[in-house]
Amino acid sequence: MNCGCHTEQKDFGPHPYVANIEQTVVQNHHFRTAAWTGDYLQMTLMCIPACGEIGLEVHEDTDQLIRVEQGCAVVKMGKCKDRLDFCRTLCLGDAFFVPAGTWHNVINAGGGALKVSSVYAPPHHPRGTVQHTKADAERE
Repeated sequence: MNCGCHTEQKDFGPHPYVANIEQTVVQNHHFRTAAWTGDYLQMTLMCIPACGEIGLEVHEDTDQLIRVEQGCAVVKMGKCKDRLDFCRTLCLGDAFFVPAGTWHNVINAGGGALKVSSVYAPPHHPRGTVQHTKADAERE
């Protein structure tokens, strides 16, 4: 499910770039959009619909920072896929760090779209990635 109307996004990396992150994330209506991809760092924008989630995942060689820009979320993390023993509720402005090799999931805990920014080091998605829906992301 798309979070709203269609808007075009561009990956501005690896060039110098200035943005109001909160505003840029709120304007994103795609499940995942790579906003800036450099050689060692990447920022993506995400829109998770009501009752949706990112889905359980692990990045073996990538640390991650995720910040809530709109809505409320529940984050679950753990060393094992079947044992997510870290659980927190997050609201606007809250952020969390996901160490490489940590299983994690972000669940939309609000009634509207959850909008988050996500920073990966090193980059995790190909430059210019735009995944309109979670199903698109799962296919890739």
